Amino acid sequence: MVDFSISSEFFIYVLDLFGTMAFAVTGAFKAIEHKADLVGIIFLATITGVAGGTIRDVIMGRFPNSISDPSYVIITVASGVCIFFLYSKLKSHWNLFLKFDAFGLGIFTIIGGTFAYNIFGLNFLAIIFSGILTAVGGGILRDVAVNQIPIVFVKELYITASFIGILIFYLLLFFGVELYISTIIGIIIATGVRLTAMKLNWNLPRVK
Repeated sequence: MVDFSISSEFFIYVLDLFGTMAFAVTGAFKAIEHKADLVGIIFLATITGVAGGTIRDVIMGRFPNSISDPSYVIITVASGVCIFFLYSKLKSHWNLFLKFDAFGLGIFTIIGGTFAYNIFGLNFLAIIFSGILTAVGGGILRDVAVNQIPIVFVKELYITASFIGILIFYLLLFFGVELYISTIIGIIIATGVRLTAMKLNWNLPRVK
């Protein structure tokens, strides 16, 4: 008989590693665009990939997964090195950076939500806060590190996409939908909103 609790935990763990890789790629792209060397690329890839989750863990009183499990840093370092060698072939594909960022946003939003759910249960504020912090923390530090206004404040629906995804995730759990199904749907919603906003140039109102 299959132990679905273990399967769900493994599924979420794999998603977390994939999200780490996706955000690490965006960090590496950003570092290269700002003329960083290999060490700088690896450093920014690592910061982008693990910072959001690390800050979340510390705030919630948990020892950071990014330190206790070397898989996270191994993935960020490998991503940085790969982008370093492949950048000449990928530099014309700017959309690749944006798509990886959108996928990372969707995955980390819901991973953060599941983290809070496993600790606090259906605590609305904890789930929303954890999801958004996990999703945007690394990206904000990435952009600040290269002296740039964080993308979350100036680009098409970003935090809003994260909020919509985590809100749907919470509502699904509230109405009794299984965690892994809620996770998949939440990721699809958050990522889909972000990609659609990019394509259609949806933005929140600004001061004129």
